[in-house]
Amino acid sequence: MKSVYEAAGGKDGLTRLAEAWHERVMDDPVVSHAFSQGFDPEHTERLAAYLAEALGGPAEYTAKYGDETSVVRMHSGNGQDDDMDQRAINCFEQALEDVGLTQEPLRQVLYDYFAWATTETMGRYPDSEDDVPDRLAIPHWSWDGLQTA
Repeated sequence: MKSVYEAAGGKDGLTRLAEAWHERVMDDPVVSHAFSQGFDPEHTERLAAYLAEALGGPAEYTAKYGDETSVVRMHSGNGQDDDMDQRAINCFEQALEDVGLTQEPLRQVLYDYFAWATTETMGRYPDSEDDVPDRLAIPHWSWDGLQTA
């Protein structure tokens, strides 16, 4: 059986998805606020590498950019914003359509992963990035959901 990474089109497919999501986010008046101070020009490349690693692809994100701690810290300390989270998830759902990742069960697995990562992982430390533990590993997601070690 193919990994979720392979079924989503590998690196190229996830890069297209990251680009579509980023475009949707920048067009959303609420979610784009997260980028109001600017963003790394490699944002979509970094996001695609992160998604790839989380979904069964190569560990390029960890090798090139950092661990889960660095990702979660970037998303922490901004308070809780359920509306922004839901809108980001909606942008992801629309991005899945934009790039044609609509075949089930792949679409649902990708949606479930992103919703979980947005609300449970990236939103876990709303008060301060200092609350994020060191040396977190990127969680892995498969057809059956979150994989535990």
